[in-house]
Amino acid sequence: MNPADGTKKAAFTSPVEVTVTDGTLASVEVTGNDGSTLAGTYNDAKTSWTSTENPYSGTKYTVTAQAEGGDAETATFTTKSPGETFVGYFTPEAGSTSGVGMPVSINFTHAVSDKAAVEKAITVTADPAVEVVGHWFSDTRLDFRPETYWAAGTTITLGLRLKDVEGQDGVYGIQSKDVTFHIGREQITTVDLATKEMTVKRDGATYATYPVSGGDSDHTTWSGIMVISERFKETRMESSTVGLGDEYDISDVPHAQRLTTSGTFIHGNYWASTSVFGSQNTSHGCVGLHDAKGANDSSVAGYKFYKSSMLGDVVIVKNSGEKTVDPANGLNGWNLSWAEWKAGSAL
Repeated sequence: MNPADGTKKAAFTSPVEVTVTDGTLASVEVTGNDGSTLAGTYNDAKTSWTSTENPYSGTKYTVTAQAEGGDAETATFTTKSPGETFVGYFTPEAGSTSGVGMPVSINFTHAVSDKAAVEKAITVTADPAVEVVGHWFSDTRLDFRPETYWAAGTTITLGLRLKDVEGQDGVYGIQSKDVTFHIGREQITTVDLATKEMTVKRDGATYATYPVSGGDSDHTTWSGIMVISERFKETRMESSTVGLGDEYDISDVPHAQRLTTSGTFIHGNYWASTSVFGSQNTSHGCVGLHDAKGANDSSVAGYKFYKSSMLGDVVIVKNSGEKTVDPANGLNGWNLSWAEWKAGSAL
């Protein structure tokens, strides 16, 4: 047997082999102490058996083999544990329901050099079925999406089979799990900063329109397709965090929903005159709606839009005077064409 009986730190990067030198094999069973089993195949002469997968790391295995006409024999070995390891943190959360723009985004704790091996070990499937493709934004980030937005009501299953996959020399994954996400209703919001009006469409029909104020001429708002990635009933916004010195520090911005990693939000605004909304672009780059201090006034636009939204909803900004947002700046890969997206796969 290879690994040999009694081996304490066997390699987990090669298959298990059992051979007979006189006769043929009748049966071979390899069982791990975690309850897993290793399937395998015989050669044509049935004098050898080879597992079709490698054993897992850090696992004790019992091999039970029997030759034709002989008694069953058992042997054990234990695989060594990997040195360095990595995991992938995924968005959205398991069991959650998101808007139709939500990609499956995975951020790895260690840079990946063998992108093909890692991407091959991850599956994203949808019901109803649709082609889903991965795109590497960096050595540590891999996103998955279909060609167009998910259909409302879709169930998405993420399969992580990263355990013992070598992402970089000597660095191995440790995850083996399946998680499921759900897609809710379709809500697509279009912000036109020429007309300073926002139109919310729910399942294809106009749901609401709101007057807004976007970035001024010195702080234009990113244009393009953006996806809500975080939501806060109230949050602090401080200009120094986005490279604008001490221009503002507001401790209780109501109904803030993040559109980019770099700091673009669509949020309520209680400090500007109501006459600003629908008539002037006055912000430092965010999209603002009229709101009330305290975030509890259900009659104002900021409250209503926040209440109608969820993570993964699509917000499209046009006529802002700014270039299209970088697809990696937030969950905004929809700004890439399908051909550009597929070109970012390692498979």
